[in-house]
Amino acid sequence: MIRNFFQASVAAIALTGSAALAADLPMTPPPPPVPVFTWTGIYVGGQVGYAWTSGNLDFTGFDPITGAVFGSSVGGTPSGVIGGAHVGYQVEFNQWPIFSSSGVVVGLEGTVDGTSLRNTAAAFFPDFGGTFVTAHTNADVQGSIRGRLGIAWDRALIYATGGVAFGGFNTNYSIAGTGFTTPGGVVVPGVFGSNSFSNTRCGWTVGGGIDYAITNNWSVFAEYRYTNFGHVGNQGLETVGFLTAPVLTGAFLNSNRQINQNQVQVGFSYKFDVPAPAPVVAKY
Repeated sequence: MIRNFFQASVAAIALTGSAALAADLPMTPPPPPVPVFTWTGIYVGGQVGYAWTSGNLDFTGFDPITGAVFGSSVGGTPSGVIGGAHVGYQVEFNQWPIFSSSGVVVGLEGTVDGTSLRNTAAAFFPDFGGTFVTAHTNADVQGSIRGRLGIAWDRALIYATGGVAFGGFNTNYSIAGTGFTTPGGVVVPGVFGSNSFSNTRCGWTVGGGIDYAITNNWSVFAEYRYTNFGHVGNQGLETVGFLTAPVLTGAFLNSNRQINQNQVQVGFSYKFDVPAPAPVVAKY
């Protein structure tokens, strides 16, 4: 009996000491919660790639001396490196009814690109006094304002994009006339000349790509877009060269280029964190 009482007392003292020692130990705070990834937020970044155009350079003209109406279509497809910066904002809607296992991302993005697109095309008009015309075209700056709609699987986003595109196009023309003799015996000497035309065009652009978030803030993407800038027309090329001669009053030589552009680009974006909602404090 005394032995059992002694054993119970020793066990009680041991438990009391362990509890007191545990109470004196510092409490380890729980680890902070891992931020939940979302595509929602404002982002900025850069991109670089390659662009090429399709659409010939068409010339039309009229020679009042011979009465010839003529035209020529030559290959003129500028191509080169394209790259710049972008800024945008997008919102992710989780558990979309149609895609219950994924998120739908809606956004708006603006881009500005510098380009090295260049091309030189040449045409010869034997019925126009033996005239050579050379056109050198370059497009230095382009931009776009586009909507974005995509489906996100956690950190992967597949999206389509489309909107308005704008670009500046410069064309330098050189005309070289070999000279000719009119039916009336008037000798028109060959004259060399040059002139430049600048056009700003507004068109439309569509495309798509894939975006992948490496971290909660940094992401990389690859994108393809098709852009239609419409027609770039330059009238009155005859004022460049020998066609300003009085004997050729009434002559004209015009050009027209259809610019359809394809581009592929890769880039990166930094997304700014969305502020977390204020904690709710219970009041008693």
